[in-house]
Amino acid sequence: MLLPLSKLYGFGVGVRNLMFKWHILKQREFPVPVVVVGNIGVGGTGKTPHTEYIIDLLRYKYRIGMLSRGYKRQTKGFVLATRRSTPLDIGDEPYQIYQKYGEDITVAVCEDRCAGIDEMLRLDPKINLVILDDAFQHRYVKPTIAIVLTEFNNPVFYDKLLPLGRLREPVKAIYRADMVIVTKCPEQLKGIEYRIFKNNLRLFPFQKLFFSRYRYTPLKPVFPDSQSDTLCLNWLTEKDTVMVLSGIANPKPLIRHLKAFRAKVKVKHYPDHHNFSRKDLDSILQRFNELDGDRKYIITTEKDAVRLSNNPYFPHELKKNIFYQPIEVHFDPLNSDSFDIEIQKSLLNAIK
Repeated sequence: MLLPLSKLYGFGVGVRNLMFKWHILKQREFPVPVVVVGNIGVGGTGKTPHTEYIIDLLRYKYRIGMLSRGYKRQTKGFVLATRRSTPLDIGDEPYQIYQKYGEDITVAVCEDRCAGIDEMLRLDPKINLVILDDAFQHRYVKPTIAIVLTEFNNPVFYDKLLPLGRLREPVKAIYRADMVIVTKCPEQLKGIEYRIFKNNLRLFPFQKLFFSRYRYTPLKPVFPDSQSDTLCLNWLTEKDTVMVLSGIANPKPLIRHLKAFRAKVKVKHYPDHHNFSRKDLDSILQRFNELDGDRKYIITTEKDAVRLSNNPYFPHELKKNIFYQPIEVHFDPLNSDSFDIEIQKSLLNAIK
């Protein structure tokens, strides 16, 4: 009897996990603490903003090396981020992090996380903390702290394994985590919502559960040299139109945020990590020109802005009209301080 694809997928993942459990496959420990930020589903949980939150929290206390695989980059092997790097060299998310924190931390990409950590430590022996973005499934590295994210509107306990759902691993894989963060929560969480997650996740006593949400900060121009005006969403009226341009896994929170204002909202969505071609950008220009409205703008995500600002085909006539929406991670008031305290305490205990 043939098993469904989802069963076969889960069987393969389960066998690999058992091989680590039985020490047939070996995990490596490193001389510095390693924080892993990841999920057990595919895309859209907010790994990069939460990685940035942790970097921002710890960058003045540690010399941080941030390592990613550099998804959809056009290079291979270990690549160290420099001022000459582009999203095509290192991937859009590492590039975004380098642009923000490159003066304070080391950023690199490598498919082989063990080899990447070795090379980072060789190049910069002062590194005393490594952060791995999207590496929960890369079990060859033994994490000091493993952080798993699950989205409020798509929790892992209601999901299924690929291809029937979005899970890379069975839900029970979450028990390898030290911390679980429920991301993209609404502004006001109800007591019953806390209990739903707590009861369904069924975490062990040593595992810590946190809740976070996005806060939207003022819009920023994608091409600062081409824009003399600022844009405030509160200025817009019913006669204005905003086109949401996204190439991320889940643009719904941004769309929902923009629809709370008075302008008409149109959406042009592409797949996650989409590299915009000349044909795509010609289509975007045409769609923009067809929009009605006294004033027309394009609003995109920070991750998309990284790719668009480096794209030689981006239409010159649109540069003054496109802005991106920065986001900040905020932890729920119930445990906002405790996440910061918990991660710092765990790192101090690891160093002792």
